[in-house]
Amino acid sequence: MIKKIEKYIASQNLLPPKSTVVVGLSGGADSMALLDVLTLLDYRCIAAHCNFHLRGEESDGDDAFVKNWCKATDTEFTSIDFDTRQYAADKKISIEMAARELRYAWFEIVRRQYDADALAVAHHRDDSVETVLLNLIRGTGIRGLSGIVARNGKIVRPMLAVTRQEILQYVKEREIPFRSDSSNEQDVYLRNAIRLNVIPLLETLNPSVKEAIFRTSQNVGEAEKIYTEEIVRLKQAVFDGEKINISALRKTPSPTSLLFEILSPLGFTPSVIEDVSQSVEASSGKQFFSDKYRLIKDREAFILSEIDLKTDEEKQYPIPESTKEIIYPIHLKISKNRADVLIKKEPRCLYADADKLSFPLKLRRWQPGDWFVPFGMRGKKKLSDYFTDRKFSLADKENAWVLVSGDDIVWIVGERADERFRVGEDTKRVLAIELFL
Repeated sequence: MIKKIEKYIASQNLLPPKSTVVVGLSGGADSMALLDVLTLLDYRCIAAHCNFHLRGEESDGDDAFVKNWCKATDTEFTSIDFDTRQYAADKKISIEMAARELRYAWFEIVRRQYDADALAVAHHRDDSVETVLLNLIRGTGIRGLSGIVARNGKIVRPMLAVTRQEILQYVKEREIPFRSDSSNEQDVYLRNAIRLNVIPLLETLNPSVKEAIFRTSQNVGEAEKIYTEEIVRLKQAVFDGEKINISALRKTPSPTSLLFEILSPLGFTPSVIEDVSQSVEASSGKQFFSDKYRLIKDREAFILSEIDLKTDEEKQYPIPESTKEIIYPIHLKISKNRADVLIKKEPRCLYADADKLSFPLKLRRWQPGDWFVPFGMRGKKKLSDYFTDRKFSLADKENAWVLVSGDDIVWIVGERADERFRVGEDTKRVLAIELFL
């Protein structure tokens, strides 16, 4: 087994010879074997143990066991205690996720403390097979079918070269003691249920099913490298960070796959992404949501934006009479002029009779029911109707700002002024506002 792991480390370029390695040491057979193998291969090993305090006396027993073993074998050792349940409650995540976050964050601290080249963890081939099945059950893309990778940043997994059975045989031959985690025999966790129930059932159909799944995941992993390179190229062609160009998306070999790779990192679920894909040929206006983002189907693009959780009250920005410029939420320059000021006939510029205005003015988003008298017209018009006439997209409507005097709209910013505040023959003072994009 040592030769097999040594060859795997070299083939995957996991560790430089005789380098310093932090080894995640739980006390189980896998991590105990990993520490022993790396020590025999002449790496400087620092054993790092996490006590998650999830199994009472059993957790404390693991802590004492690994500490005593490292002392007896003259292995550098460090450990930490976590209140995992409290962390999970505070973060509103599962116990499994909490333990994972705590473990890897601390491992990285230890790695830097010892200036180690890498952090080695004891995932083996059987773990990778379980991960493939786990991802398949939950729903996954091609990357999830690749299993556990040998390297992820500074995290390396030398034991992917061997099976759980080989590890157990190794610790038996080497007479290495280890601790058994009683929670591993409970199928309340999905991974345990796969290991205890699903895989044995599959082995009745194919005794070599674990080897077959692992070999397939390796093939998928190699194909995924090509896939990822092409996905990066196609992303750049259709997605600018804010809009997914529908015309360009249609021309790709697999619009659905590309949408998955763009949207899944943003928290959109597979079922939502499928709905997005089916809406490519649909009319505009449909919206799709993840926890933090919204995607709007427009005529020519899917428009992505972060969900705005502010209240309407928070979206109002007062503009006192003395204001000369505002930068946020939009950039406006403001000046007061004599009536003979040169007027630029541009939508981004407002010229209003200052004496007809009530200060402070307010800048806010438009709201349903808003109306104004469009410049050059006599009758009032609802903003919603105006936007429809102007063929505003849903995103354009929601990004529209209005300048308000009292309860009256003075200007749809950057679009059109209100006739009631126009500069006329009797105007003495002109308020000029220019929008900078």
